Amino acid sequence: MSQLDRLTRIRALLEGRAVVPRNTLLSELEISWATLKRDLVFLRDRMNMPVEFDRERGGYRLGVAANGPQYGLPGLWFNAREIVALLTMHRLLQDLDSGGLLGPHVEPLMERLRSMLGASQASADEVMRRVKVITAHNRPVAPRWFEVLGSALVQRQRVEIDYFTRSRNEHGRREISAQRLVHYRNAWYLEAWCHRSGALRVFAMDAIEGARLIERRARQVAPATLDRELGEGYGIYRGKATALAVLRFSADAARWVRAEVWHPQQSITELDDGGLELRIPFGAAQELEMDILRHGEQVEVLEPPALRDRIAGRLAAAARAYANRRG
Repeated sequence: MSQLDRLTRIRALLEGRAVVPRNTLLSELEISWATLKRDLVFLRDRMNMPVEFDRERGGYRLGVAANGPQYGLPGLWFNAREIVALLTMHRLLQDLDSGGLLGPHVEPLMERLRSMLGASQASADEVMRRVKVITAHNRPVAPRWFEVLGSALVQRQRVEIDYFTRSRNEHGRREISAQRLVHYRNAWYLEAWCHRSGALRVFAMDAIEGARLIERRARQVAPATLDRELGEGYGIYRGKATALAVLRFSADAARWVRAEVWHPQQSITELDDGGLELRIPFGAAQELEMDILRHGEQVEVLEPPALRDRIAGRLAAAARAYANRRG
């Protein structure tokens, strides 16, 4: 039995009875007196559990906690496997959180979880070493902008942001009502109502150059509306789906694409030659184009004609660039 399992059992015994004799604890837990003493000290000193010895009644009981009626992690008790799972999630969070946005806020909890593992600390450290996430093309965000926008989300205040629009190479200022933060492909995005354009927009957090809270109440947009307006098409700049892309992949590419989810509403048709056809709803096409191009000659756009012509044109331009370089 792990230390955490013993602590949980001791807690249950003490809460279930007015007084629990020492011999009852020893027999129930099947441990030595020295181990029981260490566990009781841990509960008192580390978990704020008011364990007292009642000499008149010959056993242990719960008194009143110095810091109030709750002790330990209020309402949360985990076994050793659950704590290791939480530490594993923290490892993932550390590697994904390249901008240091969330780590400082959850680190105190992680330290508490490590202390709860007691003798299993070595196994927890081993888990942290054995889990690795390799991020590519991640775009760090200045923590101070994340904190401002996080406050705006919670307090429902408007925000004025200085924003760099990469597609137009323009710097500008917007007043927005933040609605939802999204982590997508190693980057953070903000779904917000833009008061200048009078519509929902998606802002890349790493393109925010300044952010200030405004003493105005934010406009509230229902989550269902966000999903409907922003969640139908393809990619982060998806908008409403206005077309259906039909892509034919070769048998070589199909081995990989078959296991991928390009869009929640995609459909796949298996072909006799081992290839497949992938159907994807989309609105804005730029991100879809990039994903198609990474498969090179292994994919052909069948529909719609405008997307087919666009991909063909880009491949032809790439071929000319390589031909010119050889010349």
